[in-house]
Amino acid sequence: MKYLLILSALAAGHAAATDSLEQTNHLGWNSSAELGAISTSGNTVGTSVTGKIDAKQETDKWSNEYIVSGYFKDEQVTNEEGEKVRERSAQRFSLSAKAGYKLLQDDHGKLFALATHVDDKFGAYTRYSTIGVGYGTQTYKSDTHTLDVEIGPGYFRGVRSEGEAESGMTIRGAANLKWKLSDSAQFRQNLSVERGTSNIHSMAETALLTKINSTMQMKAAFNIRNDTNVPADKKNTDTQTSVTLVYSF
Repeated sequence: MKYLLILSALAAGHAAATDSLEQTNHLGWNSSAELGAISTSGNTVGTSVTGKIDAKQETDKWSNEYIVSGYFKDEQVTNEEGEKVRERSAQRFSLSAKAGYKLLQDDHGKLFALATHVDDKFGAYTRYSTIGVGYGTQTYKSDTHTLDVEIGPGYFRGVRSEGEAESGMTIRGAANLKWKLSDSAQFRQNLSVERGTSNIHSMAETALLTKINSTMQMKAAFNIRNDTNVPADKKNTDTQTSVTLVYSF
């Protein structure tokens, strides 16, 4: 079996990034786009593509972030007639928008409002939407490490794979750890947990980024999504391993 790794980046931008691996928080826009694809041939034939656009906006009073991401996978399978056909086995799209108001008495503190939506054709929840508010701050900072945390209440509405709708109040907590390994390498760990009345929805990403040049990075990541209450024919945990190129602009 041969594996062909196709890595490409979205190459349009309106401003050059700095030489640092970490984007600076100057006023204005800091954005990145990442894209990766894997094609397999031989005994197993298939294609998977993952992509993400992350746009951050800094003003004197606001810190905003908008994220669009998607993932799909096609595989060649043999149907009941013995014919080989291409079949979609994964398809997920997600959107999120967060607006954070900077508190004058706290250098890193923000009051934020957050809205997210996930459409997952093959997931335990085919649709999952949340809105929430809360407080976020940077609890630790050193020359090589930063740790940011958030907490606040929210409301969710989801549709399970069998068509049943759920909704209710949640409490959300999130943490974002960044560890500078060198001038050209960084480790990141993101975690968010939403606890509702009937389900605990959690997401985590472990990632290693290495700088290729002033605008390009390579990212290796492992993502986990977990729901504690799922239909009988679904698993609680979905994982995704990816290698992508990240273009900063």
